[in-house]
Amino acid sequence: MQQTCCGQPAYNTGDYDATIPVARQVIAAFESADYVVVPSGSCAGMISHHYPKLLEGEWQQRAIALAAKTFELTTFLAEIAAPIAAAKPIDRAVTYHDSCAGLRELDIKQQPRELLQKIRNVEINELEQSEVCCGFGGTFCAKMPALSAKMVGDKLANAKATGADILTGGDLGCLLNIAGKARRDGVAIEVRHVAELLAGDLDTPAIGEPQ
Repeated sequence: MQQTCCGQPAYNTGDYDATIPVARQVIAAFESADYVVVPSGSCAGMISHHYPKLLEGEWQQRAIALAAKTFELTTFLAEIAAPIAAAKPIDRAVTYHDSCAGLRELDIKQQPRELLQKIRNVEINELEQSEVCCGFGGTFCAKMPALSAKMVGDKLANAKATGADILTGGDLGCLLNIAGKARRDGVAIEVRHVAELLAGDLDTPAIGEPQ
């Protein structure tokens, strides 16, 4: 119940004074855990990479200790958790979006692809410029909306060009951005978190779809 935002929005705008108490609260709430598993790469990157740079003294040491046991979901499943048995395949065409935070801060590239292949026998239709930003970029989309809209439009067009009817990824900010653009433009593609595919949960509405 003590969990809150990781503080990244304030951090990205340079408001470190507002970020520090949030970071301390997160550390106090989670440091007793054996592992901290995060379903969004940008949040995992904030805890594991930026908390130790943000804080000083005792809190910096506590941040370093927490960072060492904080993992993005697919990294944890691929490299830390016990092997997961294969399940019923997903008979759908899937493409994968590599988020900036996951790819560049956390070196996440093959982990989700290997998990999808191993657990659900999913072949990824790789989209052109898969490593290019979707245009969300935290506060970037609010500060430069026209450029952001162009970037997400390009990402969505590349996704549709693969022939996939599901776009998945591991960062909720990216997925919300892409799903929002798809819904506004009437583009028929489901946008789902990679955890949904690994769990075989395709019966619930995709991101941005009505309940």
